[in-house]
Amino acid sequence: MTTTALKEPVRDTSPGAAREPRRRTGWIRRVSLPYLLLLPALFFELLVHLVPMVIGVVMSFKELTQFYIRDWGTAPWSGLDNYKVSVDFDAPVGKALLHSFGVTVAFTLLSVGLCWLIGTAAAVFMQDTFRGRGLLRALFLVPYALPVYAAVITWVFMFQHDNGLVNHVLHDQLHLTDKPSFWLIGDNSFYALLTVSVWKGWPFAFLIVTAGLQNIPRELYEAAALDGAGMWQQIRRITLPSLRPVNQVLVLVLFLWTFNDFNTPYVLFGKSAPEAADLISVHIYQSSFVTWNFGTGSAMSVLLLLFLLVVTGGYLLVTSRGRRPADV
Repeated sequence: MTTTALKEPVRDTSPGAAREPRRRTGWIRRVSLPYLLLLPALFFELLVHLVPMVIGVVMSFKELTQFYIRDWGTAPWSGLDNYKVSVDFDAPVGKALLHSFGVTVAFTLLSVGLCWLIGTAAAVFMQDTFRGRGLLRALFLVPYALPVYAAVITWVFMFQHDNGLVNHVLHDQLHLTDKPSFWLIGDNSFYALLTVSVWKGWPFAFLIVTAGLQNIPRELYEAAALDGAGMWQQIRRITLPSLRPVNQVLVLVLFLWTFNDFNTPYVLFGKSAPEAADLISVHIYQSSFVTWNFGTGSAMSVLLLLFLLVVTGGYLLVTSRGRRPADV
């Protein structure tokens, strides 16, 4: 009788075979570690932003008024009625929303344009080395570093009709006006709001452009100067093309911040902004918390969100197509 001996499987004891499982384990750890580190931020992002946004979308389809505020889930379903009221530009609600939208667009374009222009000019000027440059840079960043409430409330006192600093300088010192102006009511409220917004926003543009200028080699300017290019030609041919990727992001961020700005007009004018400075953020607030029509206010917020998503997507699409292969 013959017996067949069971053979043990042959194990590969070479050094390469021993390192292979370790390599796989290390690769898995390297790939999974970034996602594990992102989980807390993702959780709080969903908790803070996504959940309220979903609730706001649901509220826009309900007839939510002050009678259902204690238990908004029991409010009757209204479908698209809130959206129809918001976009009915022949009715008072839609007409007021359209006016607020136009004011916000004009305000945003002027504010973003002036912030970018002043910030870029200051950043280019500060590239040259001179005594006191560090102190001047710090002073330029003061409006951006100040808390919004403290900064804007200071401007409220400066815009006062009787004893405000603005009227004192324009009327009493420079004699540019016939009489002291009302800056926080009427048509002048738009210019007051624009002034505060630009004063508060241009240091951010200055900071971003200054960082972008550090990546431009100084040899390009030296070579251009040897070729006879003046300051304006250097800015046009070297500075602005080199800053194009930075400016694309900067303009988009300034646009989103300015279009959605609520703190500045709310602190400057209070709950009821003048018609000339009726930004859409304050208008939605009034439609929700002043008239107690949270369904219509939520619908306006959703429409604003859709508008910003479309504008942002279109802007990114146009700017990405306009880039040269070397910029991508």
